[in-house]
Amino acid sequence: MIILETLFGSKAPDKYELLRNYYGHMSFRQGQEALIDNIMAGNDAVGIMPTGGGKSVCYQIPALMMDGITIVVSPLVSLMNDQVAALKTMGIRGAYINSSLTFPQLLKVYDRMKTGEYRIIYVAPERLASEGFLAALSYQKVSMVAVDEAHCISQWGNDFRPSYLRISEFIDFLPERPVVAAFTATATDEVRNDIIRLLKLKDPHVEITGYDRKNLYFDVIRPKNKLKELFSLLNERRDKSGIIYCSTRKSVEEIAAALEARGYASTCYHAGMEQEERQRNQDDFQYDRKRVMVATNAFGMGIDKSNVSYVIHYNMPKSIEAYYQEAGRAGRDGEEAECIMMFSKRDVQIAEYFIENPEENEELTEEQQEAVKQMNIKRLHAMLGYVGTRDCFRGKLLEYFGEKHPPFCGKCGNCGTDFKEQDITKEAQMLLSCVKRAHTLLGYYVGENLIVNTVFGSRLSRLKELGLDTITTYAVGKNYPLEYLREVCDYLISLGYLKVNEHKGIELTEKSGTVLFGKKKLNMKVRADTKRVIHVTRESTANTKNMFEVLRQARFNLSLKEHVPAYIILTDAVLNEIAIKEPQNMDELLQIPGIGKTKANKYGKAFLDAIKTAKENQKS
Repeated sequence: MIILETLFGSKAPDKYELLRNYYGHMSFRQGQEALIDNIMAGNDAVGIMPTGGGKSVCYQIPALMMDGITIVVSPLVSLMNDQVAALKTMGIRGAYINSSLTFPQLLKVYDRMKTGEYRIIYVAPERLASEGFLAALSYQKVSMVAVDEAHCISQWGNDFRPSYLRISEFIDFLPERPVVAAFTATATDEVRNDIIRLLKLKDPHVEITGYDRKNLYFDVIRPKNKLKELFSLLNERRDKSGIIYCSTRKSVEEIAAALEARGYASTCYHAGMEQEERQRNQDDFQYDRKRVMVATNAFGMGIDKSNVSYVIHYNMPKSIEAYYQEAGRAGRDGEEAECIMMFSKRDVQIAEYFIENPEENEELTEEQQEAVKQMNIKRLHAMLGYVGTRDCFRGKLLEYFGEKHPPFCGKCGNCGTDFKEQDITKEAQMLLSCVKRAHTLLGYYVGENLIVNTVFGSRLSRLKELGLDTITTYAVGKNYPLEYLREVCDYLISLGYLKVNEHKGIELTEKSGTVLFGKKKLNMKVRADTKRVIHVTRESTANTKNMFEVLRQARFNLSLKEHVPAYIILTDAVLNEIAIKEPQNMDELLQIPGIGKTKANKYGKAFLDAIKTAKENQKS
């Protein structure tokens, strides 16, 4: 490659030179070097690293050191486009093959593949078996196949994509088996084993660097009026970029319209939109023309936007895997960021509806579909356990993925809230007794909503139709707030004193009798103060803030010229470091982590000139 020869002459660069010159870092992050070394030694590898942990470096650096080309299998167009654009800013020739290319563009990529112009090619899994791609590939040696978002290969994963099952067939088709490396941010033990088995990895080196994103603040709030609370949260974050996730297309459109009516620079995204509109809205968010994206889970995987300062879930996601992936789109640049979930019981009903009415998938048998459904029910219960916990939110997430953690992180909603222990034995007995008596009356178990409302003494028509207003536990909890009784019921479910059956009714368990018959007292942590969401801000002086804005404008001008999102030029974190240190020349600029020789040569003058002009204006 021309750029490699320019930087390093005829000498083959080593991994440290590539890291310094292309990525602007002096040392590797945890796990990166071990993965690179194993790949270079010809070993298959699996990297499970948190979002923002530098997975792409683990296959891009070997790709630049190996003979031949590297194929990166990636699930989404947006991810490929971003990755190739980022490579371009570093002076590395890469390409992508997906549905966004016109036929003439596709032919041009194939021609350049044949002549060896690319080191890295991103490919959608559906395109691996296409004749044109395989014909162009026959001219080159494939040194590595890297599978990004590898959890998509497992039907037990949160984003199962049947097209990923064809990857091993593609590898078997190649004349010589390349190194195969798989990467993901979230994978339980079951999913990790599926990745290894279905990709037919040979004794792979497995590197798990941990799931903890220490720069993220986690919280769950239960507002009486979600929309009003959302406006309150956004008013405090008007100068920041964020994502609001909703469960339904209808909610996305309603909230987006409400934000627009109040003057927010916002846009929206869901699968029901025309492709052209989705792409336009995504570009508006990527290029910082709009600060807020309101979207369903159709938006996000592969979105590499680094300066997302908050992710707000307007509805509870259906699983912890989904939540951690979506929340993890905040703070990719390493800056402090917030992940806030707004929870209501309506969210559970929405999640249950989607489990009962999944998208059609003709590639799964009826047995497989039923197995996926049962797994999704299990995931939903785990999600409810997270929402209802009084313990550390971060710890609950890490525990789900099998990672050890301290009991207190000091940086989540629960750790930042004062709790007091309260004896809830009496309330628990009311609810457990109501479950028992309702079952005796009806012959089957009813849902949590009916049980709680019976104890509260509600006048719901459905409750009266079933005769639940005639049992002795009707209205025994009339002196307690309805939401408090619901909270106690959720707590009993989370501790296993009640369980949700396949019909969504709540049943007694073997443990129930210990509390119901007075053998055991039960305490629950109750909030002693009002929940407060921490508002994350950068600690910086007025001069630094002004300089940051000057540099941001310079970056914006460069992004227009290069036709790439601004964060691909430099992330906000790097820009903030430049604003603080105010380098005066190229050598000083190269001392900033995240700026390598290639980017310094390409963009350095523009930033140095901006700093010089700003300082001169300050003096005058």
